[in-house]
Formats: sequence, C-alpha cells, structure tokens
Amino acid sequence: MGYPAISMLHMATAVTAMIAGLCVVLLTKGTRRHRRMRYVYVASMLALNVSSFFVFSLTGRFSPFHVASMFSLATVIAGFVPVYLRRPRGGWLRMHMELMVWSYVGLLAAAASEAAVRLPAAPFWWAVAAATGTIILAGAAILAHNRPGLLARYARRRSATTT
Repeated sequence: MGYPAISMLHMATAVTAMIAGLCVVLLTKGTRRHRRMRYVYVASMLALNVSSFFVFSLTGRFSPFHVASMFSLATVIAGFVPVYLRRPRGGWLRMHMELMVWSYVGLLAAAASEAAVRLPAAPFWWAVAAATGTIILAGAAILAHNRPGLLARYARRRSATTT
C-alpha cells in the first residue's frame, strides 16, 4: 500500500471516527445503539492511529505527531478495556468515560490543528499549538462541567435495566 492509499485510509478513518464519536457522545449511554457506535469509533480510531505510523510526509521521519498517535492509541485502548471487562469494580464507568472523552477531544484537537495549518500564512507550529490548546481547554471545561451529570445519567439507566 503506497502513501496515497495510506493517506486515504488515514483521512477516511479520521472522518469515520469523528462522526462515530459524535454519535457516541449524543446517544443515550448504555443502549444497544451506543454500544454499536462505540465499536465503530474504537475500530476507526485503531485504524486511524495505526495508519498514522506510516505517514511521514510532513517531516520525513518520526515526529511529535507520531508520539501523539501513540498517546491516542493508548487512550482508546485504555478507555475501551474497562467497559469491556467491567473492571476495576466500582470505577470502570468513570475510567471508561474519562478516557473515551479525552480520546475524542484529542481527535478533535488533531482535526483543528490540521485545519489551522491550512490557513494562508499560518505559522505551522503556532497554528498547531493554538488549535490544539483551544480544543483541549474547551474539552476540559466541558468535561468538568458535565462529568457529574454524565455519570449519574448512565448510572440511573444501568440501575433501571438491571432491576
């Protein structure tokens, strides 16, 4: 598979992950639809991150973007495992939610960085830093504001279906 094919795979999985991630965020947690979309999100994120390790067009070698892909890959896996295994007992839900939200925030930050560097006369590293920082700060604020409600909403749904 040549570079154009890898690039197309990378872009297609990025778009798929953004759409699936948005669906996961908007859908009622714990439902069959949520679980289906989470598999689409996780699979597309795995493919996105793995494909990124074969893209070297920007610097010609391993770069900070590959390091970010390693963090992204670790976040997705670490966020999926607790919900799949229901471990650690008593803390898997919070661990899953936190890691998957940060996975999605990271995906959006990468997309914003990609868009920012396309602006005419945008200084590359400053555009990357500004776009990434803005999305990360916004994600942190939104998560901090909504964390209790998200956890409580899912816990209510879970207790209603198990009784």
